[in-house]
Amino acid sequence: MSLKASELILNADQSVYHLNLHPEDVASTVILVGDPGRVPKVSRHFDHVELKKSKREFCTHTGTYNGLRISVISTGIGTDNIDIVLNELDALVNIDLKQREVRGTLKTLNLIRLGTSGALQTDIDVDTLVLSDLAIGFDGLLHFYESEKAQEADVQFAFLEYSEWSVFKAIPYVVKASPELCDHLYSREMIRGFTATTPGFYAPQGRSLRLKPERPNLSQTLSAFRYKDMRITNMEMETAGIFGLAKLMGHKAASVNCILANRMTGTFSADPAAAVDHMIQVTLENLTRQA
Repeated sequence: MSLKASELILNADQSVYHLNLHPEDVASTVILVGDPGRVPKVSRHFDHVELKKSKREFCTHTGTYNGLRISVISTGIGTDNIDIVLNELDALVNIDLKQREVRGTLKTLNLIRLGTSGALQTDIDVDTLVLSDLAIGFDGLLHFYESEKAQEADVQFAFLEYSEWSVFKAIPYVVKASPELCDHLYSREMIRGFTATTPGFYAPQGRSLRLKPERPNLSQTLSAFRYKDMRITNMEMETAGIFGLAKLMGHKAASVNCILANRMTGTFSADPAAAVDHMIQVTLENLTRQA
């Protein structure tokens, strides 16, 4: 069935609407960063950069590192932008844009988020790299899709019972990363984690400037949650959306976060730029090492 012009929106040059990319522009391994300014900080490590494109907050560089073709794309902040980026990336590889039809044979992308985050446990120092095996989303994005098969209902229900979650908020959803991709990326420089994804930076993360949060002790609530041997390690704004949509679409997803702040101890990295660059270098090396 042909997709309507109002559903699959293309630019005049037939690139996808927001990312401004053509299918040949995208590698099968994609690094996702929030900040457009972080894209060149990743691609400067490449052996060769073949493409640079940008539109709005979406900046893309594609090149090679240790023989692997990689695209690095900025998503901007939040899972609303993740919804745009993952749908358009999937369209680039799995929809015939000329015929406006889903391809008979679907491709799988490797999607790796590189982000910054706040720790929710006192024993996780700033500058630590957290590789997330699991994420809990408070943003509600996944509930707009037929997504029950992607969710970890046992952890979700345990959290709802524990937290006495407000009925006026989106129901949290819990999703797994790709075990295969995580195992490939993991090294001794990282710890494994369970990441909380929030729909904002201030009250949704328990911060207060002039407005009072509905739950000012949110960090403490998340920090104290336990399910079997799992605890929530850190908090940011994109990972759960990436994991959920990737799983629904048949892609592999992982998330590496550099801890810049510890919300429980009130500490912050002395050199955030160096910590982020270390994360980039470690991830690129781990990504391209032989299995």
